[in-house]
Amino acid sequence: MRRLVAAVVATALAGAALAGCGEPNWATRCTTTGKVVECAPDLRPQVTEVTGELLDGGSYDVTTDRGKVVVVNFWGSWCGPCRAEADDLEKTFQATKDRGVNFIGVNSRDDRDSAKAFHRGRATYDSIYDFDGEVALKFDVTQVSTPATLILDRKGRIAVAIRDATTVSQLQPLVERIAAEAAG
Repeated sequence: MRRLVAAVVATALAGAALAGCGEPNWATRCTTTGKVVECAPDLRPQVTEVTGELLDGGSYDVTTDRGKVVVVNFWGSWCGPCRAEADDLEKTFQATKDRGVNFIGVNSRDDRDSAKAFHRGRATYDSIYDFDGEVALKFDVTQVSTPATLILDRKGRIAVAIRDATTVSQLQPLVERIAAEAAG
């Protein structure tokens, strides 16, 4: 049942995002290899006005991380592939945080207690609680899937989208490459 709900939500979010856009999907202008979309700096869409309530209280605003590379991971405690990638995300965060990299999770379709229990002990970075998927839509991602990961460059633009579970061997080199780019 949870998978059915997740599939319906993902389809609805994708449709809503497509319907709200007056121009082609930004990812169509970028290079796609398998389930990884990489955008050249001049093709990267700007992320603005992404805010949300943190799982453990408080709030997050993506603009506070301008000047940093931000890795955004969409997850749910009910998601098997999310469970599989959790250690890899944390390892990549630990390996790159001293290079001006921040991670933020976006949890959806979970009750808060299940999300907290899953997150506790698996991640040292914060997560936004986004039950209805409203925060995901603010990223203007037309294929919202769970799991998925975005890498924002230091200007707050989407540089990479991974539309599947990821591993440290896939994610860390991408994060390091974006972190090595000039901020200007």
